[in-house]
This record gives sequence, structure tokens and C-alpha cells, in this order.
Amino acid sequence: MAKVKTAFFCKSCGYQASKWMGRCPSCGEWNTFEEEVMQREVSPIAAAGGSGFLHSRPAAPVLVSEISVNSNQQRIDSGSVEFNRVLGGGIVPGSLVLLGGEPGIGKSTLMLQIALRMQGQKILYVSGEESEQQLKMRADRLGFSNEVTCFILTETNTQQLFQHIEKVQPDIVVIDSIQTLHTDVIDSSAGSISQIRETASELLRFAKATQVPVFLIGHITKDGSLAGPKILEHMVDTVLQFEGDRNYGYRLVRAVKNRFGSTSELGIFEMQNNGLREVSNPSEILISQRDENISGIAIAATIEGLRPMLIETQALVGSSAAYGTPQRSATGFDFRRMSMLLAVLEKKCGFRLGPKDIFLNIAGGLKVDDPAIDLAIVASVLSSNEDVAIDAKDCFAAEIGLSGEIRPVSRIDQRIAEAEKLGFRRIFTSKYNLKGVKPGNIEIVPLNGIGELYQKLFI
Repeated sequence: MAKVKTAFFCKSCGYQASKWMGRCPSCGEWNTFEEEVMQREVSPIAAAGGSGFLHSRPAAPVLVSEISVNSNQQRIDSGSVEFNRVLGGGIVPGSLVLLGGEPGIGKSTLMLQIALRMQGQKILYVSGEESEQQLKMRADRLGFSNEVTCFILTETNTQQLFQHIEKVQPDIVVIDSIQTLHTDVIDSSAGSISQIRETASELLRFAKATQVPVFLIGHITKDGSLAGPKILEHMVDTVLQFEGDRNYGYRLVRAVKNRFGSTSELGIFEMQNNGLREVSNPSEILISQRDENISGIAIAATIEGLRPMLIETQALVGSSAAYGTPQRSATGFDFRRMSMLLAVLEKKCGFRLGPKDIFLNIAGGLKVDDPAIDLAIVASVLSSNEDVAIDAKDCFAAEIGLSGEIRPVSRIDQRIAEAEKLGFRRIFTSKYNLKGVKPGNIEIVPLNGIGELYQKLFI
């Protein structure tokens, strides 16, 4: 009997070593090496049953000027405007896309819904976690047309999977999930580092050789990172993060990596009984509907990717700390940046906020990192501290510097246009942002410092 060959792999980056190491020399992480059985004496071509896409011609150097590009090769419409936006305009032929998210957030629902609503495309949905009957029940709940050519396959072995692909000849392949696949080339359990690396490599070769897009659904670890070696994220063309708060019905799709588009785009969905509904105008759902003005609330005009939206910032400033140590809490906003803004209010404007409890929240469960939200944060804190409500038709868009100055932000014209479209009467921004801005039906209030903001709001 031949001796079994093993190797040690780093769980963080996939580095391979012949013996166990305490610290990975590649990524520097400690205690991340695990022993796994190495490759069997089986060639990939033989194991795949002689799949045609594995019989690739030998590579040869080619001048970049001699490479021909098919200009007629357009992106594939996924049938979802929000999903197309995050991908950069549609599905690129031959791309490998990885979609990650927490358990139960709706990854499988999203991909099955897209597969059921794509017209004119033959789709193969491969599941290693659910049975055919379970997927049929979900498809009935989502609603689908009999004209849709979506094939369901419950298989975890990649060699068998490629044989089914040759028979079906799909236009798009969805794998749910990459952690459930295993190949006979590697003698280890599904979900291990070597299995994830090898199965993803086989799917990558298939996608590039046949120009068939492949979507991979991936699990995440308890710290929020994608499960498996880091090399998995390097191999794929696009990494999408599907996130949301369990207490809210909204789901966000962000592009962490995208070789064919911007990584700053955001897709918004609302979870309903019959699937995910696209939210075309997020400003209407992110601003609370109330009958009277309440102190501590300010509206910020922010930008997510290419999309302007207005979101609600809420602040609560207590009279004094209950036990001597003031509490600070920020939900949906960087805590360190909130501390910086509070320090600027104390140092430059003389507001005694040090002994007071301060709580900050971004409505709708969003996480915002746009610097233009600074002015709205400060306005909501001042409103709660003075217990004076801000007019519901006022909004804010500016960054605040350490000296208390109001700094300009990018694409102010789009922010102003969005606020005007939603019926706001005034927008507060930096006076240095007014160059080239065309006047409209909304009043633009220029500011130079935080002191001017306080005077125009509360005096």
C-alpha cells in the first residue's frame, strides 16, 4: 500500500508547507496550519470523464496588439436592475462570481430568484445543501414562469457535475455552495482548504474556457470573512457581500472586488414573503415618516457608488452620565469618527458634551462611511443637546475638519438634485461647494464653520 502523502495548509491564506508551523510565513497569522491529505494519483482530465474544456491548447506568448476582442460580446442581463448595478452593468461572460453572507440572510433565495426570472437563458442551479423538493417549494414561493429554462441538480462531486454540464450545455451555472463541493483529485473532506482551492480552480478553468458565467455561493466565518483560504477571493473575478440586519427587512449587496466594474456600488433589496423586492428609491424607506418634528434627527444627503440617497441620522444626548463615566454608542457609523466630531464640538465650539451620554444611530440598518454625513451627525447631536427639532425639510451634506471648518464634498450637484426631487426646501453645505452649482427650487445654505450651523439652526 502506497504511503499517504500529506501537507499542511494555512487556513488564512492557503500557504502550503511540508511540516507544521506555529506562524505562517506568508500572512503572519499564528496557529492556522492544518494537515490535509495530498493529491491522489488521478489526473484531472481522466477524473472529469474527458471533459472537453480541460483539453486546452498549450499557451504561447502573444503580442497585445494581435489579441482579438469580440466587441459584440455584451453583458448578460440578470433581470434585476439592482444586481446589474453591483456587477457593473450585467453578467460578464466567462466570469467567476463569489457571493458571501451570513446564514439565513437570503443568498440562496437571491440566486434562485435571479435564475427563475432570467428570460432566454439556460441556467443550471447546483445545490449541495438542499434537495430538489426543497428547491421546488422555494421556487413556487418565489413565483416563476413555465417558459424559464432553469435546471436543478443536487450534486457535490465536481467530476459528475461537469458531465451533467456537458449534457445540459447551460448558459449560466450557479453553485450553492462552494464549501459543499469535492473533487476526487483531492483526498480530503468537502469544505477543507485544499478542496475549496481545487474545486474553485476547476470551475475557474471551465468558466474561462467555455465563457459560461459561474456563480459561487460561499459561507462566512464567525468574524464575517469568507470561509476557506484567502486565495479563493483572489481567484474569482468578483466578490459580492450580501448583508443586512435581521431586525430589518432590507438586504444590501456590495461589491468587495470587481474586475469588471466599480466596487463602490450598492444594491438594495427588501425581504418579503414572495422573495426579494428591488428598492429603486431607497431615500423613501430610509427616512422615517412622522407627524411632528422631533429633536435629535437630521437628514444627510449621501452617495453610495453612483447613487445619491438621503438617510436619517438619529442622536440622543443625555443630561449627564448616570455613573460618572459617559457612555458612547454608534450604530451604522464609525465610532472613532463620532468621537472626533464630538471632540471638535467641545474644543472649537465650547459645547460641554464630555460628561453626557451620547448615542448615535443610522436609520434603516445601513452602515455609512461617506464623509458628507458629518454635518448631519453634528446637527443631530446639537439638536438633541438643545432639545430643539430641526425642520423636516432641511438636509445636510458636508465634511467637518478638525478645526471645525465645513469642508466641501464631491458630486454636490447630485446630492442637491436628489434632495430637491424629494421635496426638501433647504440643504446645508460648504460655501466652497457652490462653484458651478445651478440654482433650483431648493435653497442652498452655505456654511464656513460649525458656529454658523448653530446660529442658522437654533438662533
